[in-house]
Amino acid sequence: MKFLLVSDIKLPYLSDEREALAIAKNKLKRAGASLDGAELSVYKRSVDARDRNAISFVYSVMASGACGVDRSKMTALKISEISDPYAELSFSPGSEALGGRVLVVGMGPCGLFAAYLLAKHGYRPIIIDRGGSIDERVKAVSSFYKTGSLDTETNVQFGAGGAGTFSDGKLVTRIKDPSCSYVLKTFVDHGADKDILKNAKPHIGTDVLRSVVDNMLSEIVRLGGEVIYNCRLDGITESGSYCIAKTSKGDISCGAVVLAVGHSARDTYEYLLSSGFSILPKSFSVGVRIEHLQEDVDRSLYGDRAGDIRLPRGEYALSNTKGERGVYTFCMCPGGYVMAATSEEGRVVVNGMSEKARDGKNANSAMLVSVTPEDFSFDVRKAIAFQRKLESDAYILGASNYNAPVLTVGDFIDGKCINEPSKVIPTYMDGKYTVANIASAMPRFLCDGLLRGLSSFSKKMECFNDRSAVLSAFETRTSAPLRIVREPDMIAKGRRFIYPCGEGAGYAGGITSAACDGINVAKKIIERFKPQN
Repeated sequence: MKFLLVSDIKLPYLSDEREALAIAKNKLKRAGASLDGAELSVYKRSVDARDRNAISFVYSVMASGACGVDRSKMTALKISEISDPYAELSFSPGSEALGGRVLVVGMGPCGLFAAYLLAKHGYRPIIIDRGGSIDERVKAVSSFYKTGSLDTETNVQFGAGGAGTFSDGKLVTRIKDPSCSYVLKTFVDHGADKDILKNAKPHIGTDVLRSVVDNMLSEIVRLGGEVIYNCRLDGITESGSYCIAKTSKGDISCGAVVLAVGHSARDTYEYLLSSGFSILPKSFSVGVRIEHLQEDVDRSLYGDRAGDIRLPRGEYALSNTKGERGVYTFCMCPGGYVMAATSEEGRVVVNGMSEKARDGKNANSAMLVSVTPEDFSFDVRKAIAFQRKLESDAYILGASNYNAPVLTVGDFIDGKCINEPSKVIPTYMDGKYTVANIASAMPRFLCDGLLRGLSSFSKKMECFNDRSAVLSAFETRTSAPLRIVREPDMIAKGRRFIYPCGEGAGYAGGITSAACDGINVAKKIIERFKPQN
C-alpha cells in the first residue's frame, strides 16, 4: 500500500500540529489529489532552533487513502510517495530442515528482535543471556550502588534488554534500513509512547524500556519460544546438521545460533579468537562523560525561550573532524545521570542514562576520540587490553572503590586538579566520585582530542564554555573494537549455522541499528530453513 508524504512544513513552535495537517491537505488538493476518505497524520516532527528568535517545528504529514495526484506537481509541492512504514514484515520460509531449534544468544536489542521475529514466524527460538531478568538486573545494580559489590554476570551490561536497558532508550540512527519503522512500531505495540513514531529524535527512557523488554520477552514465550536467564555461552561446536552450545547451564542442541552477545562480552571474544573464528579489528572510540546543568544546555539552544514546556529538553550532537582523529559527542542524555557501567571487577566505566521524563538536573554526554586498528598493529587483543587499562586506571584514580574519577572542565584545560565540583554536581552512583587528574591516565592523543573538542564545541554551544562542567572517566564501551566476519548470507565466515550480529559482532551502533541487524539475521534464517513442527 502506498502513502503520500508532504514534507518540510515549517511552523512556529507555538503553532498546533493541526495547522501542519491543514497545510498538507491544501498542498495535496493543489496537486489534484482526491481526499475523499483519506486520513492525514503527522509522520515526523523535528525542532529547528538554528535561529533562537524564530524556533520552529518542522513537520512531514502522511496521507493514506489519497488518490489521483498529479505527479508533475509533486516535487514543487514537496510531495512524495512512500510504502507503509509500519507494515508487518513478511518472508517466505525456506525448505532446508533445521537440526534443532534456533538458539539466540543475548537479550539486547539485536537478540531480542531476532528472537521476536523468529517466534512470530513459528520457529520457537530459545533465547539465553548470561545476566538476569529486568527485576534481577535492577536489584543487582541497586546493590552495587549501595555496597560496591559487583555481580559480573548481572549488571548494567548483561541481562534482559542488554546495555540499552540502562540508557536513555535513544532510538535515533543514521542507517536507512526499512526495518527502522518496524522497530519503533514494535516498541509501541509493547508499551512505548506513540510519540516515538513521529518524533525525529525518538527516545523511550530507561524506565519505560524495561517494561517494553519484559513485554516482548513474554510475547516470545507466548508464541512458543523459551527464555533462559543467567545462562552464559561458553562455546559452540558444529556437528553434522546441528550445533552444540556449551553454556553455564549445560549443553543446548540447536539448529542455528544467533550470536548477539553485545559489546562487553570480552570472555566470549577470547573464546571466538581462540577457536579460529575470522575476526578483524575495527575503529572504536574512547573518552569521558561531560555533565552540564540541563538549564544551561536549554539556554544554549533556545535562548530566552528555554524552559518553555512546549519545547523538548535540549540535546545536541557535535563533532570536529579537523584533526588527525575525530572527536564527537555521543549518546547525549538530557536530564539524565552518569551510570556506573562496568562488568568487570577492579574497573570503572561510565555511561549515560535518562528516564522518559528527562527531568534530572544535569545533562550528560559522551565526549569521544576515535581509535583505529593501526594504533594496535591490527591486534584485537591489544585493543581490548587498551580499553581495560583505561578502566583499571580509572578505578585506581577513583580511590579503588568504584568511585568515578572526575575533574572540572576548567582544571582539565589548565592542566590542574584543584577544584571540587560546585555548580555541576556529578550524578555518577548518586554522587560517589573522587576528584582526580584524569589526564594523567590518558594517552596523549586522547587528551589532545578532548581539548580540541572542548574548544570547538564551545564555539557552537555556550554551555561548553562553562569551566564548572564536569568530566567523568572513562567511557570505553561505545562499541566493540572488532568485527566477526560474516558472509553475504550473514553466516560467520567458515561456519554453517552461526550468525554473528549486532554491536557485539561489530555491525551496529545503537538500539535501533542493533534491532535492525537482528531482524535481518532472522530474515536470513527464515528464508533458509522451514519452521519446525
